[in-house]
Amino acid sequence: MMKIVVLDGYTVNHGDLSWEALEALGDVVIYPRTSADELVERSKDADILLTNKVVINSDAMALLPCLRYIGVLATGYNVVDTEGARARGICVTNIPAYSTDSVAQMVFAHILNITNRVGHYAWQNKDGQWSRSEDFCYWDTPLHELAGKTIGIVGLGNIGMKVAMISRVFGMDVFAYTSKHSASLPEGIQKTTLEGLYGVSDILTLHCPLTDKTKGMINAGTISKMKRGAILINTGRGALVNEKDIAEALESGQLGGYGADVSEQEPPLLSNPLLGAPNAYLTPHIAWATSEARTRLMQIAVSNVKAFMDGMPVNVVNR
Repeated sequence: MMKIVVLDGYTVNHGDLSWEALEALGDVVIYPRTSADELVERSKDADILLTNKVVINSDAMALLPCLRYIGVLATGYNVVDTEGARARGICVTNIPAYSTDSVAQMVFAHILNITNRVGHYAWQNKDGQWSRSEDFCYWDTPLHELAGKTIGIVGLGNIGMKVAMISRVFGMDVFAYTSKHSASLPEGIQKTTLEGLYGVSDILTLHCPLTDKTKGMINAGTISKMKRGAILINTGRGALVNEKDIAEALESGQLGGYGADVSEQEPPLLSNPLLGAPNAYLTPHIAWATSEARTRLMQIAVSNVKAFMDGMPVNVVNR
């Protein structure tokens, strides 16, 4: 029977889901969290490791002679040295497309919060602001509708495409920076350059991978090319933006709002300038964490492990 070790199971399963399907496949040990210092000791007899955010590098693999498979409990797999794993004959898999609907939903949760200020008014009204109003309604912030606005999408993968489709339903004009050929895009999505995207977007949303090329792509220079008061949404990776430059742009009004579910450092330091910046709204990396998405994630994770055991691995990222 293979030994399966889950290194950081708590974020995936707070106790509301079941590990039974995985436990049926082998001798399973589940740790809620694992530090770098604990990794080798906990994994030394494991044939299979499952990790969400625990980093498994080549040095660690060299100390784990039994290891044959690493399953990343996420779509992004930068926490694993995939080349080092391939050199050692270790199969690495990920979980693709499990959270598309949930992340797209979070994109619009941020957009609607910024344009309609739902949280602002809900908290004010708990303090009796509406009750004290002389009129049947009141507002003390600008309110905007999405119809007729232009949304710019950086990256048209599964999530970017879903965001584009939802945007069309809201009556928005959709522009995208994508490697896809313009002739292959659905009706209503216009391909443009990054420079073009900065210039036309009332709302800019990031759905590209974090690479050397995209790191810090949104900075003082690129923000200066955007419409004054534009809204920026980031549910991709925190390091796609320069957080200091974002905070300064919010202070000056060059950016009208920043909605993000990610931070360059997670959790962010209390000194992070965005935590005190006006019109900055940060959620704690939860776009993927709906119960529906996590259920799909666990189902796919189990299917990945079973396929590997059956000699027909799927979702392999280091062939």
